[in-house]
Amino acid sequence: MTRQNDNNCESLNHRRSWLWITPADGRSVCDYGRVKTPRPLPAEIARVPFTCQEAVDAGVTLRRLRHGELDAPSRGIRVPQDGSGQGREGTALSEALRPFTRITSFSAVSHATAFTFWSFPGFLPGQEDPLIHISRPDTRAIPRRKGVVGHVGQFFDDEIVHVEGVLVTSRPRTWLDNARRMSVEELTVVADHLLRLPRAAFEIRTEPFCTLGQLSDMLDRHKGTPGIRKARLALELARVGSDSAPETRLRLALNAACLPEPMLNMPIELRPGVIRQPDLSYPEYRIAVEYDGDGHSEPQQIVRDIDREEDFSRGGWLLVRISKRHMQNQALSALSKVRGALLSRGWVPK
Repeated sequence: MTRQNDNNCESLNHRRSWLWITPADGRSVCDYGRVKTPRPLPAEIARVPFTCQEAVDAGVTLRRLRHGELDAPSRGIRVPQDGSGQGREGTALSEALRPFTRITSFSAVSHATAFTFWSFPGFLPGQEDPLIHISRPDTRAIPRRKGVVGHVGQFFDDEIVHVEGVLVTSRPRTWLDNARRMSVEELTVVADHLLRLPRAAFEIRTEPFCTLGQLSDMLDRHKGTPGIRKARLALELARVGSDSAPETRLRLALNAACLPEPMLNMPIELRPGVIRQPDLSYPEYRIAVEYDGDGHSEPQQIVRDIDREEDFSRGGWLLVRISKRHMQNQALSALSKVRGALLSRGWVPK
């Protein structure tokens, strides 16, 4: 990891503390007189969280850094407030995290915070906890500061990446770091997300976030890591082709119920010039399975869904539509619908 400047203006904490009071007129007063309107901060730090050292380097005085207009989420870090006296809302996550990796040398955002940073799908217990997870190499002391959960570990060069000014654990490493707290099913949801092939019509990227080989290599590098057994099971269950977390959960439910494994998002020519790409399909039985999310309740989408169902019907295919309510109670309703469709098309349970 890149060494950061660790001189974070800690002298602020060792100087004489001023007694702040608020008189009846609402104006701030300290023990040596009334405080004037604070001088505007330099443009480069006026709207984003920053370290005290960055402020000093930009010409900000120590007295200005003590002003009550600035929040202090952790020592050596300041956050400009909005007019309501609260920390600025709408701060990009990368902006909020950057000072924490700047002020502690050889550190990177990791674990649950990196999970959120990468916008992983899947359920991670405690993900909503506001504490920031920071990791350092095991040759360094564990990070200890207000608002931070510190970790140490062994890191290879490609396991820490620089994104939007923030050092953060890579997607494969973040997946493994959170394995201890996640279920095998939810780890599989994330693995499917990482392996998914992007669609050119909807995304700029052309390559998946990870390959099976990269995830497997990550597990081989860190044998004995807590949760690695669950991660190995999840990798065995992972498939290339799921477009969403609900699709992965539906596939896993079908697998657990010993139903045939479906094809994933495979294009099907129903008749000349008419091609559909169902979420899951059984070409042998001419059955398509679609998961209809919340967006399928919109009027325009309803019309498109009717057209889709008519296309499958004319092509001799049976369309099974699954919604969120079918996935409740261990997906019993969804399993019943798919099983019934398979039996009606000649499938014989083994």
